[in-house]
Amino acid sequence: MRGIAWPLAGSLVAAWVAVPIMVVLASVGADSDGVWAHLASTVLPGYIRNTVLLALGVAVGTFVLGVGSAWLVTMCRFPGQRVLWWALLLPLAIPAYLSAYAYSDLLQFSGPVQTGLRDAFGWIRADYWFPQVRSLGGAIAILSFGLYPYVYLASRSAFLEQSMCALEVGRTLGGGPWNGFRRIALPLARPSIVAGLSLALMETLAEFGAVDYLAVDTFATGIFRTWMTRGSLTAAAQLSACLLGLVGILILIERSARRRARFFSATHRHRALATVRLRGVRGAVAAMACALPVVLGFAVPVLRFIDLSATGGDRRAGELFVELARNSMLVGLTAAALAAALALVVAYAGRLDPSPASRFTGWLAGLGYAIPGGVIAIGVLAPLTWLDHRLNDWGQAAFDFAPGLILSGSVVAVLLGYQTRFLALALSLIEAGLGRIRPSIDDAARTLGATPGRLLRQVHVPLLRGTTFAALALVFVEVIKELPATLILRPFNFETLAVRVYQLASDERLAEASTGALAIIAVGLVPVVILSRLQQGARPAAADEVSE
Repeated sequence: MRGIAWPLAGSLVAAWVAVPIMVVLASVGADSDGVWAHLASTVLPGYIRNTVLLALGVAVGTFVLGVGSAWLVTMCRFPGQRVLWWALLLPLAIPAYLSAYAYSDLLQFSGPVQTGLRDAFGWIRADYWFPQVRSLGGAIAILSFGLYPYVYLASRSAFLEQSMCALEVGRTLGGGPWNGFRRIALPLARPSIVAGLSLALMETLAEFGAVDYLAVDTFATGIFRTWMTRGSLTAAAQLSACLLGLVGILILIERSARRRARFFSATHRHRALATVRLRGVRGAVAAMACALPVVLGFAVPVLRFIDLSATGGDRRAGELFVELARNSMLVGLTAAALAAALALVVAYAGRLDPSPASRFTGWLAGLGYAIPGGVIAIGVLAPLTWLDHRLNDWGQAAFDFAPGLILSGSVVAVLLGYQTRFLALALSLIEAGLGRIRPSIDDAARTLGATPGRLLRQVHVPLLRGTTFAALALVFVEVIKELPATLILRPFNFETLAVRVYQLASDERLAEASTGALAIIAVGLVPVVILSRLQQGARPAAADEVSE
């Protein structure tokens, strides 16, 4: 591929994965036969209110948990700090809908917690008050404990990059540790914190399984019900366009915050962070504060599923597990390999031609990660259904044979939805990997007569082996956990582990769902291990240590 071929290939990939988003936006002015007017006059205000309140609540929760724990494990030494350094990432392994299933079972009226309270104190229902887990507040708490690692990772990286010199200047001016954190460290880390918060909020807006099970009506649940219950693809697409508007506002806020941030260190000197050793009560409080998110976000759901699986479990696990695992592996591995290949094309095209057009292509190809799976599913169905009808009309006219729904009714639709949703993950890793390869290597290969294609095959691909493996693993795990896109786009009689768990939990058969839930969690541990290994070298060097 020479000249314009690679940039053209990258542009075609970006256009292909962006089609579903364009379809959703194009549906804004379409006629929905009165369904949209009915939704706007009845449930739409509730969708807007619940979605906004959920996002605000999760923003506050993830900020407190993520920033607070990142500051403690980075700047302090206390019992268990070395373990908590990586353990705080563990909630990433559990999809939010699985945590919602576990806590609903634990905290409902007939669950073990309330039953134990009534047995211990001889209470009846009217004797005590207990918070409702199936509520907006419950959804905020569960999502906060599941999504705070995004903010934790971003905050920890920002704190590690800060110089001790800046904090020491604050101390010489009479500021204590709290003032140093609030007036120096926090402002310097603000761009990174906002980036982490934006990721957590995008996941919140995209979440379907958890809010559906917790009976909180948001845009994500409304899109699914409008399509599946009312059968109106147009109205579902119009709801999706509203949600896209919220996502767009979130992206603009995040970029605006980064652009306006003007916090710099006043010195070029950089000294390793001096940590504070917390002893006695202070050390115990710090350890408990950092352990609480790990316990509530990871340990409690896992232990509940283990207990349910041991006492009940899915009786058809032996019969169905091979089929479900095969389907999950099929779509997961295929989607991951396709995403890695497409990401390599886009990233390599940008390396060969680092023009504004190539940067726009990369941005367009990665736009889908900010879009909820249900929105992407709606955008995929519309063009594929139209194309299927055209193929059937042509087959009927030419051969008196209609092939059926060979695109929208097959795994093709599922794979296209996954590419739009998760290509950004593979693209970000591979772009970073290519950025670490010196341009002089490319120049030397070209002087020896290597074409761009040969340079990619013989030089870049071998050097990107580790990065490509990480991209494959992350996309694979995200596909295994993805729920709304799989539910809407899957062919008939095609179930994955996530779909099976959702169906059982929706029928209140949580004990049976626990077996599949543990399998999903086990797979979800893969990116946590990768992240931990990638950041092993980022631990702070304790040049000085102060006892507190």
